[in-house]
Amino acid sequence: MKTIKDMDLEHKKVLIRCDFNVPMKDGKIIDDTRITAALPTIEYCLNKNAKVILFSHLGRVKEESDLVKNNLAPVAKRLEELLKQKVTFIDKTRGEELENAINNMKEHDIILVQNTRYEDLDGKKESKNDEELGAYWASLGDIFVNDAFGTIHRAHASNVGIASHLDSCIGLLIEKELNALQELNNPKHPFIVVLGGAKVKDKIGVIENLVKKADKILIGGGMAFTFLKAEGYEIGNSLLDEENIEFCKKIINNYPDKIVLPVDVAVTTEYSENEEYKVKDISDLEYNEMGLDIGPKTETLFENYLKDAVIAVWNGPLGVYEFEKYKQGTDRILQFVVNNKIKMILGGGDIVAAASNSGYKDKVYHASTGGGATLEYLEGKTLPGLEAIK
Repeated sequence: MKTIKDMDLEHKKVLIRCDFNVPMKDGKIIDDTRITAALPTIEYCLNKNAKVILFSHLGRVKEESDLVKNNLAPVAKRLEELLKQKVTFIDKTRGEELENAINNMKEHDIILVQNTRYEDLDGKKESKNDEELGAYWASLGDIFVNDAFGTIHRAHASNVGIASHLDSCIGLLIEKELNALQELNNPKHPFIVVLGGAKVKDKIGVIENLVKKADKILIGGGMAFTFLKAEGYEIGNSLLDEENIEFCKKIINNYPDKIVLPVDVAVTTEYSENEEYKVKDISDLEYNEMGLDIGPKTETLFENYLKDAVIAVWNGPLGVYEFEKYKQGTDRILQFVVNNKIKMILGGGDIVAAASNSGYKDKVYHASTGGGATLEYLEGKTLPGLEAIK
């Protein structure tokens, strides 16, 4: 697959699809991780004397009121601070103002186009990959660089649409993501998978794909209780994905030596931070109790499998991470991974947010910037944003 290093960028108008879908509150950026992740590709183009035109979505735009809260203006300001140079923000997704600004660009200039999903107000033109819109955006530049790993599992006008009409390649961020994740296609052994999060249904594809390759799958989080229920345990009021009990039974029966479940959990009678909790063996839960984190015996059990791993991947926290007292299991395993230099790939989404929160994100082997994209890669699915460039 062509990367940005294969392209002649000199004096060219380079369209870069970034992922600036950052968390915002009251018009302020809460976490700029995705912006900083885009900097190497932007700076690479600037160093090649290119004219840089940036595209990104932000949030979902379903009605007029979404336009204000999902305006990319704060991103332009943050980019200026990080790049230490002017970033021209065009508050339009098409039209004369945008075209004139691009036509008047000099080398090393940067333009950020308004949120591509503003086009969704008119028949979801961005999200449904409107042919005319993709062709129009492609007409604004000479080369297209897709560097938005977080959206490569979607066929949108700003990635697949542009790539269909222009000489295209992937940027440094997507290249870095793929280099790390491709190690899981034919992993060295022992290969350990850690899965958490709420529901089994969100991970069915991942389990089906990775259980064939993994030596062990360590399961925590809310999804562990559906597996425990499938094994006949009393799980009380713990989270249950009832529709997928049979799936859990099938996986346990087909791969009995690969599935590792919690042996103890932190339990309480109320889903809140206020109630006291106890640590109980999973055979001792009562009908009115719910498990909200893995217990210390389970932490030790998971660590014993992880310590010998040649490579590992982890998707989803092991407890209710938004509650301070139920983030202990996740944080302890993250700390163990870092202290023991385990080659761990964090599979995007909530587990990367958790690692960032506890200061471990930059200490693991790779923390993926994708959420849904990483999950679909782990499921072995085709990713339209990459296929368009191939």
